[in-house]
Amino acid sequence: GYKAIAAATLGIAFIGSLVWAHHMFTVPMPFFLLVFFTLGTYLVAIPTGVKIFNWTFTMWHGAIEYRVAMMYGVGMLVTFLCGGVTGTFLATFPVDWQLHDTYFVVAHLHYVLIGGAVFPLFGGFAYWFPKITGRMMSERLGRWSFWLFFVGFNVTFFPMHQLGLEGMPRRIY
Repeated sequence: GYKAIAAATLGIAFIGSLVWAHHMFTVPMPFFLLVFFTLGTYLVAIPTGVKIFNWTFTMWHGAIEYRVAMMYGVGMLVTFLCGGVTGTFLATFPVDWQLHDTYFVVAHLHYVLIGGAVFPLFGGFAYWFPKITGRMMSERLGRWSFWLFFVGFNVTFFPMHQLGLEGMPRRIY
């Protein structure tokens, strides 16, 4: 699936550079631009879906050992997918008008960024730790760290979707 991943990455980069205004749906903007940026944002889901299916099917017939690094990889798929699904809600400008500046956006941002960057970073660290240090990492402590992080992350950020749907604004101290 190398070619599919490469093409999907280029597609996300190209389409993503065209849809920057989906972060600005609440500013005065002509209707045709709102529709253009909504449809463009939906289009980003196609190459993203190609990547997620590619990663999933790579594991499908593989001889997987659920060690710490793989657990973080699967955790990335789950959290990033949740962030992507909530992103399709926010791509619809009438919905975004209601959810803009609420905790729903905070939850979406964290699921995409933590899911897309931090889980893979921890997985890479767990995978490369023996090569970097010359010592094996404790698999038991690694599993504890994964489950503590995964459960803690979801307990912290998943309820924020509901809080945002109920209208709780961001920046509440």
